[in-house]
Amino acid sequence: MNDVSAPVIALGHRFADELPEMAVSWQAAPVASPRLLVLNEPLAAELGLDPRWLRTDEGLAFLTGNTLPEGAAPVAQAYAGHQFGGYSPRLGDGRALLLGEIGGRDLHLKGSGRTPFARGGDGLAAVGPMLREYVISEAMYALGIPTTRSLAVIGTGKSIVRENLAPGAILVRVAASHLRVGSFQFARATGDDGLLRRLVAHAVERHYPEAGDALGLYRAVVGAQADLIAQWMLTGFVHGVMNTDNMTISGETIDYGPCAFMEGFDPATVFSSIDEGGRYAYGNQPGIAQWNLARLAEALLPLFDDDQEQAIAKATEALSEFRGRYAAATLRGFRAKLGLTGSDVDDAVLTSLIEDLLALLQADRSDFTSFFRDLAGKDGAVAQAADGDLGEWIQRWRALGPDTDAMNRANPIYIPRNHLVEEALAAATDGDLEPLHGLLEAITAPFDERPGLDRFAQPAPPDFGTYRTFCGT
Repeated sequence: MNDVSAPVIALGHRFADELPEMAVSWQAAPVASPRLLVLNEPLAAELGLDPRWLRTDEGLAFLTGNTLPEGAAPVAQAYAGHQFGGYSPRLGDGRALLLGEIGGRDLHLKGSGRTPFARGGDGLAAVGPMLREYVISEAMYALGIPTTRSLAVIGTGKSIVRENLAPGAILVRVAASHLRVGSFQFARATGDDGLLRRLVAHAVERHYPEAGDALGLYRAVVGAQADLIAQWMLTGFVHGVMNTDNMTISGETIDYGPCAFMEGFDPATVFSSIDEGGRYAYGNQPGIAQWNLARLAEALLPLFDDDQEQAIAKATEALSEFRGRYAAATLRGFRAKLGLTGSDVDDAVLTSLIEDLLALLQADRSDFTSFFRDLAGKDGAVAQAADGDLGEWIQRWRALGPDTDAMNRANPIYIPRNHLVEEALAAATDGDLEPLHGLLEAITAPFDERPGLDRFAQPAPPDFGTYRTFCGT
């Protein structure tokens, strides 16, 4: 494999050049014995990187940040953030590194060693959490939900200390950018309006060139986040740690720590082991998104208007657009899930239908993913078996003339079910990657039912118990 010729790679460094106050020049820690665990070959090709070369010793040195092309300027990014509601003025990439920009996107490492932002951490990451991000982010991409992508996970050959010793790993992540609400909070906290203006200009040029100014940028971010959260809710995805430093300006999902997909429908669903109060529960996600966006407005306030009262009024009006945008995206999504996209069903009628259905699903703790696929099933098993309130609801729904074939294009049959994710991560931690590849095969084509994949469509067995995830440190 080492006879594959090295490609010519150019890594841009716009962020470091334009915002040096928010970038610390840094290098990834040396990795003596890298081992490629998984490589996203289609994504590599999109970025103009030869997958064959990435598998070579030279390619692995590139992926771990140990050997970079001439002119590269890797940096750790600075940002602030509200974490579980409490403000931290200095967070930043404690164990991460922005290698640069390639193909218009960021190439970023996680688990590449301590930086000046490490705050006492070791800067490392374990195989399990890094593979979790790979699996969930690629599932989200296949579902059509805006997300950061995973290019590769590389084992470092060293053990790290967590609850127990665990094999170390580095995640190679790709994103439209790593600008987040916390980036703007950091810039505002410096008191340097010039830096804040340059950050806005950088974000506008990179993500919303039609936005024009800070208020236009803010409106665009409000809209993008409203659409994103609606898609989370429509698939039962629970992010688990919606801190302001985990909300992107681009509208991509980022930082898959204690995340998971809900099975039995319940708005109070929480997976994070540290979210004891349920702040980031499934049903709270739209409200938390608005709260985070209010913090973004506070950071941008000086650029909205010289008059503070006018600036607050403009921010309030722009933030109020979230509710309508989110409601429209949710209604549109449920039209598709219920096979009613081509119908002329009134919004009020559809809203009532949705609300009644969700109440029924919650009462029965019905599997949120399976229910819609079963509802569209050609044998009509769900409809025939249903009685009582659900039977009455199905009669109402059928009277609207749903397109059940279209439903199967909107409702996945395969998601990263929690027991299967844990099975794959445990095996991979022990050196067996076969369950991981089987899971990826299913979830990267989530709408297409295929023989031999029945177990990937089944809810967790009763003895799986209450599922809790950790932040992945």
